[in-house]
Formats: sequence, C-alpha cells, structure tokens
Amino acid sequence: MARPRGASLTMATRVTLVVAAVLLVAQTGAELTQVEHTPKTEGSLAILAIGDWGRLGQFNQTLVAEQMGVVGEKMDIDFVISTGDNFYDDGIANTSDPLFKESFTNIYTADSLQKPWYIVLGNHDYTGNALAQQDPAIRDVDSRYNSVNKSFIVSAGIADFFLVDTSPFIQKYWNNSKFDWRQVAPLTTYVETLVQDLDSALTESTASWKIVVGHHPISSGCEHGNTTELRQLLLPKHGVDIYLNGHDHCLQRITSVDSPLQLLTSGGGSKAWAGKFKATSDKLEFLYDGQGFMSMQLSKTDAELAFYDVTGTVLHSWAINKTASADAL
Repeated sequence: MARPRGASLTMATRVTLVVAAVLLVAQTGAELTQVEHTPKTEGSLAILAIGDWGRLGQFNQTLVAEQMGVVGEKMDIDFVISTGDNFYDDGIANTSDPLFKESFTNIYTADSLQKPWYIVLGNHDYTGNALAQQDPAIRDVDSRYNSVNKSFIVSAGIADFFLVDTSPFIQKYWNNSKFDWRQVAPLTTYVETLVQDLDSALTESTASWKIVVGHHPISSGCEHGNTTELRQLLLPKHGVDIYLNGHDHCLQRITSVDSPLQLLTSGGGSKAWAGKFKATSDKLEFLYDGQGFMSMQLSKTDAELAFYDVTGTVLHSWAINKTASADAL
C-alpha cells in the first residue's frame, strides 16, 4: 500500500497461490514510493511483461495469457509487469467493477501467473476511474494487482524498476474532459515534480540494472511513433539500461542512436495493429505487429530477453552484458 509523504513506513504481506511475497513499502529520498520485492533466488530475476491487454479475453487476450502461463512456469517467474491500458475502453469504474475480474482475474489463471503484478496506468485507464486501480480495496479482489501508486519503484535486488506515470506528459490529453486528473492537476507541476523525483531516484539507485517502465513509447516504429514530450522531458539517463513501454499494440526492440539504451515495446496483450508503422530516428532491431508478450531473465551482469507470439513461439531473442554491447542471438 502506498503511503502519503511524511507518513511512517508500512509493511504489507502479499500472499498469492504460489508464493508469499513480503513487500516493504517505503518512501525514498526522491519522494517516490518504493516496493521491496525479494527475489526467489538471490542474484537473479525472471519477469514477464505485457501491455494493452484488458478486453474480456477477446482479440487473443486469452491465448496470450495461456502462453504467458506456460513460459512463466518454465522460467519460474518472480513477477509480471504491466505496461498499461489495463482495461478497455475506459478503465474501471470502481473496485467492484466486474470488468476487473472478467479481464484480469478470470484470464490470467495459470499457477505461474499467481505472482505480484506491478502495474502502470495507460491513457485508457485514465478515461475511467484512474484512482480505483491504486485503491487498496482492489487487492481485496485480487491480491496480485499492485498498482501501488501512479509512479513507484520496485526494488528487486539486482534490479530497480522505475514505473512512471506517462499520460500526464502528453499535452493533447490535457483538455480532454474524459481524463480523470484527480490528484494530478495542476499538470505542469505534476510533470515537473515527477521528472525531478525520478532523476533523484535514478541517481541514488545502486542496482546492477535500472529499468524504467512507462505506458507511452519514447521511440517507436509502430502506429503511435515517437512521443515528443517524453523525448524532451523523460528520456532516461543516469545509467538506465532499458525503457519498457506499451501503448503501441506491437512487440519491438529499438536501440538508441545516442546511448546503449534499449527501448522495448510490449503492447501486444490483445488487439494488435497489423501493418501500421512509423519511422523512427533510432535503430529498429525488431518489430512484430501482432499479439504477444516478452520475458526478461536477469543476473548481475547479464540479461536475456525474448518476445513471444500467441503460440508461445520465440520471435526474437537477444542478450545484454553489462560489460559489452547488446548482441542479437
């Protein structure tokens, strides 16, 4: 559970069907809520990432979920990351909304997926009740669902994951009356503060891997293309290894032309956009315009990453070494 600034530290226990994960929620000096996730094995992590999924099982959401369960069991995953747009078309109305169970609990049923899910909001979540997904009552419905705060840090031993609320960065959303800006407005102040807090938190991090997660892409060759505001204001620095996003309904890997930063899209959780592409000035390494998900296996010095389609077939895999550049396998 997230706590307000200046409040005392709290300890919460998340019990799933497979593991009991102790999550220590604290406030960092950078004012971002921090969740301590103890990995099952010291010195390694196994993670799945999925985005743009919540459609009542339709548009192959169920097939993707089934293959996530298969891969999750093989990898014995620690947790799942959601890159946003968790419930279509307009988020959830409240913590009792049947859409929550119909698009999440009843879909991701595999034993291997009964682990914590760490969640960021997408723009479609903001057009519903944007506060409902952070309400502690949502975890009474399904204890896996950890949208702890709009932005927060998951500290998991060798890796820190910085989950960032990107919708308020997008200026075209600001005058849209459908967006739920409660606890966000004034938007300019919110964005400026978030950027400062993230910069401080990244500077303070001593983890081997720094991974920033947001809904919107910084660089993309899919339908939405590059996000100008994020390139100007959020482009990760301070030794960030990976920026992971959804929003574009595809799977893609891009390498920054200015740094070793990997820009990864995992937005293939349900409805895909076949044949819709945009140009990007960064180096496009791989793009698949269909449904699927991705995996990460991390050690202190090495990362193995892969994209999968709805049949569980590995579409693209590659490795990153902390002392060498990324090499496609």
